[in-house]
Amino acid sequence: MSVYRIDFNRFNSNIFVSCGGDWRVKVWEDMRPDPLFIFDLGSAVGDVKWAPYSSTVFAAVTTEGKVHVFDLNVNKYKAICIQAVVPKRKNKLTRLSFNEKIPFIVVGDEKGVTTSLKLSPNLRVMVKPPKKQLYLDQTTLQISKLEKLLSLVRELPEGNIVPDAATTVRS
Repeated sequence: MSVYRIDFNRFNSNIFVSCGGDWRVKVWEDMRPDPLFIFDLGSAVGDVKWAPYSSTVFAAVTTEGKVHVFDLNVNKYKAICIQAVVPKRKNKLTRLSFNEKIPFIVVGDEKGVTTSLKLSPNLRVMVKPPKKQLYLDQTTLQISKLEKLLSLVRELPEGNIVPDAATTVRS
């Protein structure tokens, strides 16, 4: 199946997300042959992007006309928000972009229409530094948050894999 988009995580350039005609969004780590996460969205996925403000948030658009927003720090198994944007089978979403400064995303469809969607305040919460590390900036905290998540899904030293590390999830 075709791969339609690959987007690198801005907080860790070894982590990237891909999507395509196989209905799946996959989160990968460079130099690993298998994805860390696989999400089956039920229809072809036209675009996927990491959020510019969070190391664990990404969104994807489907040909079914839905936007799926994920926060791996909140739920590693399914989207935390699914929003229908266009009527099913009448129009396909093709592109997605996060705004760099204002908390919304813009999606485009095959007929040239763009739609803005405001993000939930829960998706925009900044990471609070530990009391003994108040000097840490948001970038460092985001990197730490992602590394903590990745440590849960990487292979264990004995060669065992954490259960559900690459679970296929259907929304």
